[in-house]
Amino acid sequence: MKKLFLLLLLISKFSLAQIRVSENKRTLETLDGKPFFWLGDTDWELFHRLTREETDFFLETRKKQGFNVIQVVALAEFDGLRKPNRYNDKPLVDNNPTILNTSPGNNPADSLAYDYWDHVDFVFETAALKGLYIGFLPTWGDKLTHLWGDGPIVFNTENAKIYGRILGKRYGKFNNLIWILGGDRPVKYKGYDGNDYNDLAIWRAMAEGIKQGEDLSGSVHHFMTYHHAGGEIRTSNFLQDETWLELNSFQSGHGSRESEPWKWVKADLAKTPKKPTFDMEPCYEDHPVNPWDGTWTRARGYFNDYDVRARVYRSVFAGAAGVTYGHHHIWQFVNTALNPPVYVADTVIPWQIAMNAKGANQMKFLKELILRKANFNRISGDDLILSDKGSSYKNTIIGTKAEDNNYALFYMPEPKVVSIDVQKIQGDKLQITYFNPENGQQTSKNIRKKNAKKDFSPPNGVKDWVLIIENLSKINGKK
Repeated sequence: MKKLFLLLLLISKFSLAQIRVSENKRTLETLDGKPFFWLGDTDWELFHRLTREETDFFLETRKKQGFNVIQVVALAEFDGLRKPNRYNDKPLVDNNPTILNTSPGNNPADSLAYDYWDHVDFVFETAALKGLYIGFLPTWGDKLTHLWGDGPIVFNTENAKIYGRILGKRYGKFNNLIWILGGDRPVKYKGYDGNDYNDLAIWRAMAEGIKQGEDLSGSVHHFMTYHHAGGEIRTSNFLQDETWLELNSFQSGHGSRESEPWKWVKADLAKTPKKPTFDMEPCYEDHPVNPWDGTWTRARGYFNDYDVRARVYRSVFAGAAGVTYGHHHIWQFVNTALNPPVYVADTVIPWQIAMNAKGANQMKFLKELILRKANFNRISGDDLILSDKGSSYKNTIIGTKAEDNNYALFYMPEPKVVSIDVQKIQGDKLQITYFNPENGQQTSKNIRKKNAKKDFSPPNGVKDWVLIIENLSKINGKK
């Protein structure tokens, strides 16, 4: 049985194809040419706060829910350098990022042999067995930037490069690896001390070190992106010309319901050199809306599954290469017996319950919807909308369509009639599908084109809905 497990582990470690940017520079694919839709989950504290058994249980759940990228931090946010993980191990020797705190052997039954990085290895291996990628953050940003957080600041250009090289050599062997620098922090900012900072040289050094380490491991360079702080400032504002940054990102965040990230997606895609983009941290399910100003009340409320859908569907339809879901009680793995929860307002949800939140079970419907198509040659379909497109986060309708006009999809955040110019969609006969993003249910009917403008009414009882219009002769490759 042990030999079988090792064989499966060896196969899985290398069976997942690495990720790269598609030829169109808007979407992602695997190295073997298959379309890849990033459906991530923010599990920032997983290395730091879960046991092996809990990790296996959690990853199996996320696999069944359709997620494919698990985003985790090596040097964790909550005092991750000084507070040990569940096996009483710390990541570094004397908080020195050039010396990993390792020990001979990796037997989990031997506390002296099984160290912090053996546990990180275990997470990679377990994820690989389940077909999951690890979005690997070498560090949370507070270990580098002069802003909020437990810190301490330990990185500079010299040791960041060495640390990157160490990690690149150790983890380059895993095909299910995706590098994510940044850790919830900006590149250029005014520090809490009032001084202006630009940390690009440090992040660039870490990226260079990672690539050097991968070369030493004999692996192909793995995909790399950056996790920015919340707000309209995005990676494209400071990192657009960095060759190591292959995917732009932003964080529409948890401070406001009014965010309109679909506008940021369109702005990013218009920049050169062309790079795909996406929302790496939209509003978390069950996160109190802006709890940091000290005036939160129940009236301000929490983000729910509808809020998440309304934000992520429109960013994807605007052209994003994927999206990351998050639950406020998952990223910190709330367990009040071990750690005090942060910013939970008046509701505490144990992570074992939170992982089955409504939104977590709905995200796979979006991924399945996008992956229906044989390719990702989607562009904006807003030109097909003849009725009012909306003017705010509450009512804005976003459309996407195939470049050859053989299909179009429209997300409606409200149950209102929408008018579409069907004449621009190829085919004399069209298949019309009403898709419910809350449960994935859909109903279809065929129509023949008569007039350019056609009104479509929402299904009964929905809060939001997706309209799909397809050239009937092209569905499933049929002529």
